[in-house]
Amino acid sequence: MNGLFAAALALLVDRVVGDPTWLPHPVVIMGKYIRTFERRVNHWARGSASGLRWRGVALTLTTTCGAALVTAFIGWAARQVSPAFGTFVNIWLISTTIAWKGLAQAGKDVYQALSSNGLDAGQRAVGMIVGRDTETMSETDVVRATVETLAENIVDAIVAPVLFAALGGAPLAMFYRAANTLDAMVGYKNERFQHFGWGSARLDDVLNYVPARVTVCLMYLALCVRHRPALSSWRVMRRDAHKHPSPNSGLPEAMMAGGLSIQLGGWNLYGGIPSFRAHLGDAVKPLVSECIPEAVEVVNDTAWILLSLVTLGGGAIWFFITDF
Repeated sequence: MNGLFAAALALLVDRVVGDPTWLPHPVVIMGKYIRTFERRVNHWARGSASGLRWRGVALTLTTTCGAALVTAFIGWAARQVSPAFGTFVNIWLISTTIAWKGLAQAGKDVYQALSSNGLDAGQRAVGMIVGRDTETMSETDVVRATVETLAENIVDAIVAPVLFAALGGAPLAMFYRAANTLDAMVGYKNERFQHFGWGSARLDDVLNYVPARVTVCLMYLALCVRHRPALSSWRVMRRDAHKHPSPNSGLPEAMMAGGLSIQLGGWNLYGGIPSFRAHLGDAVKPLVSECIPEAVEVVNDTAWILLSLVTLGGGAIWFFITDF
């Protein structure tokens, strides 16, 4: 089976099945390794900047390469049983690197909590998906945090793992997921991680560079499907994306802001420390709870378009290989 077909099937598996709680998830295993390694070697209070960077690079290399090698070995062992079983395992492993169903459900959970049970419930729900402080958030802050997270994670949770899977199967997709997990855990610019997490943050930036730009093209098509202002969204993205501190995250966030005719960015709290993110988009409409299901709709439409295009690409490759 060619890589595009495998990636398409894995995306569909995640959409239908998601992440069953009774199965051990690779990200959980990676997280335990990263946490243990970091606690033992990140002597941030007394270590030199260069020493901490090299230790962080060691964590980055062992986590990403280890994840890819273990995945490759599992795939090899499965193929020894039978080619069909090997294909099944490859698709299943790829699906664990994708989080389409989980991302959409997370948005729905925040919306349900906020609209049915009030601000406190909304704060608790959004606290499950963001790293910023949520206890003092207003309803507008909860909505903004949710929409920003949904937009950013279209790249991390859907498009990037599918693209890497299409190129290199489950091992390369798992390499990407390990890098993304590292960035989520140690890629912060605070006192503890500014040096130790440098390698992880830089690798995540490099790996997401192309997927982020593919994502905004897919989002453009998704906005067109729903007759949303796709062209003005593209203009907003071109105008505002560079204001974001990440070279990649600003692209889908600005595109989402333009597509929903809202403004994202503003003040956030991280561990009690205020941090300002530049505004993306124009406040044509207010940030209200109904913006969340609209953002979930964009996530789903983008993923369906990706699935369609990857499937068509896989079909084209199969046709030319079998006929020529």
